Formats: sequence, structure tokens, C-alpha cells
Amino acid sequence: MNAARIEIRRLATADAVAYRDLRLAALRDSPEAFGSTFERESAEPLAWFRHRLGNGLVFGAFRSFELLGIAGFVRREGEKEAHKGLLVGMYVRPDARDAGIGRQLIEAVIGYARQQVEVIQLSVVSGNERARRLYAGLGFVEYGIEKNSLKQRGHYYDEILMALDLMRDGDSDGRMPRADGARCEERSSSTAVPS
Repeated sequence: MNAARIEIRRLATADAVAYRDLRLAALRDSPEAFGSTFERESAEPLAWFRHRLGNGLVFGAFRSFELLGIAGFVRREGEKEAHKGLLVGMYVRPDARDAGIGRQLIEAVIGYARQQVEVIQLSVVSGNERARRLYAGLGFVEYGIEKNSLKQRGHYYDEILMALDLMRDGDSDGRMPRADGARCEERSSSTAVPS
């Protein structure tokens, strides 16, 4: 697959059918990577997905009219956390991987976030080395781990907390300040937009 033929754009409510189909595929194919479940979201009507796109920010990667990947951005609420945002709901179809689509989606989120926040946070299941390498390659730094973050069918999953400091200058080594009390209430592996 040629990454040059991929269009990255913000999803609109008119994309709700394609978004729903890819979101449900993500929840079915990689249940450990998301805070939501296939059972929960597959029961929702199309209007629910349309509402999410209308009230949130989700980027999509398209080849022609086919949606291959998604990544969302959520700005934290509250005066004291409004300088932070979250990369959420990242997923690329298995047959579209290794073409740079994930990188393009994350770069779109970063480009948007630069005008909105100072830091982008995410969390990724500890065993997902491929995603961890991708995020690290784009400048995200691991700053913690949330043990037993997700539980599905009696199995616990730890999540690695990562962040990208959008305010650092070129002389910085990229390390995030220590974040002992850091909270990542919504994760990159959870919903694509706030529930």
C-alpha cells in the first residue's frame, strides 16, 4: 500500500457509517486495546456514532473512499488541565499496516493539538510493542505505568503512560517532567471521543 495515496482528514457526521464499521472492527479485533467493548458499542444506533463525530475530533485515513484508520483527540476539561490533550481511539486496519498510516494519523493529531494544548498524553497496553515504538518515534516519552488498568474476561492489562511535550524547544532532550500523580482518565486505547 502506498502511503502517498492516503488522505488524512477530520471525520464529519457524513462519515458515520464508515467510522462505525471501523470502530467496531477495532473493538472486535483488538479488545484488549480499548476501554470500551464491541458488545457495548455494537448495540448503539448509527445516530450515536454520528453524534460522537459531530461533537468530537476524529481524524481518518482514507484510500479513495475506504476508511483505513482512525485517531481521536480530546482536550482535557477544567481550568487546571486545559493545557493537556489526549490521543485516543487509535486504530489502523491490519491489512493497511506497515504503510505509514498510523504515523500520518498521529502527525495529524499532533498538528491539530499544537494550536490547542501544551502536552498530548496517551496510554497503550504494555504488550503492544509496535504501538510503543511508533509513539516513541514521534517523540512521545514513557512516564509511568498504570497496573491493572483494564480488565476483560478476568484478565488484567497494564497500560504504559506516554506524553509529548509540544512546548519543548529544539535544545530539550524531550524528557517529560516527573509525573507522580499523573492521571490519564481517558486513554488512547479507549473511546475515540468522550463518551
